Formats: sequence, C-alpha cells, structure tokens
Amino acid sequence: MKYLLLIIVFMMMSPPLIASDAKDRKKIQTTRSEILKRLYKEEPRAKKKIAKAAGYATFSNVGVNLVFFSAAGGSGVVHDNRSGKNTYMKMASAGVGIGLGVKDFRVVFIFHDRDAMETFIEHGWDLSGQADAAAKSGDKGAEGSAAETVIKGVEIYQMTESGLALQATLQGTKYWVDGDLN
Repeated sequence: MKYLLLIIVFMMMSPPLIASDAKDRKKIQTTRSEILKRLYKEEPRAKKKIAKAAGYATFSNVGVNLVFFSAAGGSGVVHDNRSGKNTYMKMASAGVGIGLGVKDFRVVFIFHDRDAMETFIEHGWDLSGQADAAAKSGDKGAEGSAAETVIKGVEIYQMTESGLALQATLQGTKYWVDGDLN
C-alpha cells in the first residue's frame, strides 16, 4: 500500500510529456487569482493582511489518504510584495496517521516578515499535525480543518476545492523552487 502511495505522489509531481514553461506559469498565475478571490470572499480580512505582508504564496494541491499513510503534491507561487517578484515552487507531502480519501485543496501562506518568506523559499520545510474532514464537490458540501503549523511569522489558510477525506495525521511537507519555471 505504501508503494501505491509513492506512485500516486510521483504521478502528481511528474511534468506532462509536452510542457510549456510559459503555459505552466500562466496556469499557476490564473490559479493564484482564483485562490485569492475565494479567500477574500471567505475571509475578507485576509486581503488587508496580504497587502501589509512581506509577501504571500498560493498552492494548488491534491492529497491522498490511504488508511495509515497520506501524500500530496502540487505547485504554486510565492509573491514578494516589495519587489513584485514571483518565485514558482513545487510541493510534496507525506504523513502517517489515520485517514481515508482524496481531496483537491488550496493553500495560502501570508508571510508577515521578510525572513519568514526568504526562509520558506530557500528551505521550504513544514511539519504539521492535522485533523481534517472534507466532503465537497463544486459549491456543494462542507469542510472543516484545524492545523497547527510550525512556521514562525507565517499565517496559513487551507481551502478544500473538492474531494472526500477524513484524516488525523502528522505531515511532513517539502516546498522547493521549481527550476524549470524560474
């Protein structure tokens, strides 16, 4: 079962056979706009927080939970509010705990200080404990989550796009700069 999980993560992280860097960047930027629009609708105060922050990041992820193992993969972009620079990144996650399901979710990081943002871009590690329940398809369904994330100076919002999942896991996540898109 753990090999199936590794195969799924590898498939999520593998680039398409024919890829265009410009198209990939455009897709990530479009997804960023959609994520922020949804965040501002659900959490209006986040718009001011992002405007005052050193920067922010948005990620689109797909997660899979198979009994005692979980994995996720995705991509996103960090935006430096001062310079306007975008840094395109990838992510992969693995965890242990109890869970079952698949979900498509979005994550927004708000970096309240420059050091936190630069550390995230350069090192990109996250270790968190999560309890999560999601049952969502389009506008129907509901989600609920509580995450305790160990990243000083960073506020995180997670929103489920679609899927069905119930989990309680200890996750390790690695974010890294996408060498092809930067």
